[in-house]
Amino acid sequence: MASVEQTYIYVGLGSEGGQEGHGLYRRPISGGSWELKTHGLPENPDVRDLALDPENVSILLCGTQDGVYRTTNQADHWEKLPLPGHPGTIWAVNYHPNDPTIIYAGGEDAALYRTTDSGLNWSRVPIGNITFPSVTMKPQEMPKRILEIAVDPQLPQEIYAAIEVGGLIRSRDNGETWEGVSEGHYQNDDPVDLHSVLVDRSRPRHISIIARAGLFQSTDGGDHWAPGNIRKLGRQGTYSRVIRELPGDPSTIFIGGGPEFRGSPGALFKSVDYGTTWNLVNMGVSPNSTIFGFYINPLDTNQMFAGTRCGQVLGTLDGGNHWDDFSLPEDLSEINTLVCG
Repeated sequence: MASVEQTYIYVGLGSEGGQEGHGLYRRPISGGSWELKTHGLPENPDVRDLALDPENVSILLCGTQDGVYRTTNQADHWEKLPLPGHPGTIWAVNYHPNDPTIIYAGGEDAALYRTTDSGLNWSRVPIGNITFPSVTMKPQEMPKRILEIAVDPQLPQEIYAAIEVGGLIRSRDNGETWEGVSEGHYQNDDPVDLHSVLVDRSRPRHISIIARAGLFQSTDGGDHWAPGNIRKLGRQGTYSRVIRELPGDPSTIFIGGGPEFRGSPGALFKSVDYGTTWNLVNMGVSPNSTIFGFYINPLDTNQMFAGTRCGQVLGTLDGGNHWDDFSLPEDLSEINTLVCG
């Protein structure tokens, strides 16, 4: 991992649900103020996802309404990467867990892109005719955005993509063919309105997905599912937006969410037994809205940060014993994503 002189928190804002919010903001974890860092990004950027290079934290990828952008100098300047065609909004940017030269990007209409040379060249990964959950197709088809891509570290030919109002799709041949693994009998689309997928680094085919209705888990790569037992915060469950594994300890998992898209209060849950049981994290104050971003610094796992939809950023530098307020200025909100490094 390349070293840097300063560790930063990066927060991406993007409009959705009737509220306005744009931009990429950066601040040192050691103190100081937030800075807008959008030189080279589209005008009024809607930042949908951020991904730090696992080997060089000066390199950061950003999914926007105009494709994927990259910085090599900690967000001082951005350049657009050459995705084929007209990719439009990119909602997910994810590194391969075993090979950081392989990167995936997910967009609208279940569009999936891949690079195998650190972003110099990209190709479209065709997913074919997927059978999406029928509850998301009738009486009218709902938009299918890819919000997260995950590769099984133990079985790297197996790839999963979480689709908003589309369930989970899976490939077991490195993306050559795909199938949907979320069909079922649902009263509504809450269980298949997915926001993220996590594959256990130590146990092959152990998968956790989070949705508008909460957590669901599989031990066989998505053939069978069981609901997770996180506390129900809303009428339909817990609106779960982000799931992260503690680097170096796959038994410890965090989920950020709330009662609904912009619900209050937000909540951070923690499991230390691979997601079997969950406890609410005491952050000193109640998050002011649903937690959309959560990140653990892989270089120092005592450093964790959570960002709420309404612009609050809470962070700990001691593994969660004490949390401090790193919030954005009061006139900024609509956090989609957050990383630090």
